[in-house]
Amino acid sequence: MQVPKNHFKQALQAQQVQYGLWVGLVDPICAEIAASSGFDWILLDGEHAPNDMRTILHQLQATAAYPTQVLARPVEGTPSIIKQWLDIGVQSLLIPMVETSEQAAMLAAACHYPPRGIRGVGTALARAANWGRIPNYLQTADHEICLLIQVENRKGLDNLDAILQVDGIDGVFIGPADLAASFGHLGQPNHPEVSAAIEQALHKIRQAGKAAGILSVDPKLARHYQAQGANFIAVGVDTLLLARSAVALAAEFKQDITEAPNKY
Repeated sequence: MQVPKNHFKQALQAQQVQYGLWVGLVDPICAEIAASSGFDWILLDGEHAPNDMRTILHQLQATAAYPTQVLARPVEGTPSIIKQWLDIGVQSLLIPMVETSEQAAMLAAACHYPPRGIRGVGTALARAANWGRIPNYLQTADHEICLLIQVENRKGLDNLDAILQVDGIDGVFIGPADLAASFGHLGQPNHPEVSAAIEQALHKIRQAGKAAGILSVDPKLARHYQAQGANFIAVGVDTLLLARSAVALAAEFKQDITEAPNKY
């Protein structure tokens, strides 16, 4: 029995583009549907979706049988939260609102056992260690952890060069919505000033040898950001897919009824 290989991390290291789906419906069956749909990765969101550690655990269990890699985003990046999420089996973390190299270094330390980091040892209680039954877990777990951080405001962009120098950061994800708000363009993630800042950031990230990520539900814009260097790209959100499909289906039939009221 060994620590599961983090194929998402391996793909990023091999410079392969990875397409993902944001998952926020907070249900194991919904997560399983997403994981069995052909995406390279899915992201279980605990920042804006009403997930907690137990609901994340249930979704990890539901998706374990599928090759799609599972990332998870906690509400914030604290050593205690990171420790718990790693122990339940999360191997790829996306941490929101990282603004400084000091903060990035703390997050990297939280993901690793001493002497490299500060992660607490509790393998007897950890699903990730198969409750103490992976004999070399402590020696091999660090290698499979993928730490992704979000830079999504002016302060983070100002400190991006220093953040990219931090050892243990595998990738940087640019958050267009919060970045737009930080630039004074609330609700306008495609504003030219925001787009220019995103493109510059993507180039910097890749030049530093890190993976660069972004979310765009606009296929044309997603491909544009891929051309600018993004190599892990969320191209959809499960809640939006459901909401838009439901509205379209209802409209199709309601329109039929309106146009031919006596047909039925």
